[in-house]
Amino acid sequence: MHSRRSTARLLTLDRLTPHRSARVRRIDVGAARQPAERAQQLADIGLVPGEHVAVVARAWPGGDPMVVCIGPSRFALRVAEAACVEVEMLE
Repeated sequence: MHSRRSTARLLTLDRLTPHRSARVRRIDVGAARQPAERAQQLADIGLVPGEHVAVVARAWPGGDPMVVCIGPSRFALRVAEAACVEVEMLE
C-alpha cells in the first residue's frame, strides 16, 4: 500500500499572493486573536469551507485593507480578518 503525501499548500488568506486562486479550508478566529463573532461575519460574506477565493488587490502602502473575490462578489477585508481564513492554494 502506498502512502499518499498531501501536496496541498496551506496558508492564511492574508498571505495569498494577488491573482492566485485558493479554496477555503476553515475559519480559525482564535489563531488570529479575533472575536468569536468574526467567524460568523466571514461566513456571512461567503468565506465557508470549499468556496473559491482570490486576492484581487491590496491597498498601497501596507496592503491593508485587501480586496478579495469570493465567487462573483468582491469584498474589502482587513488583513487581521483575512488571517482567520485558512486556504489551500489551487494550481
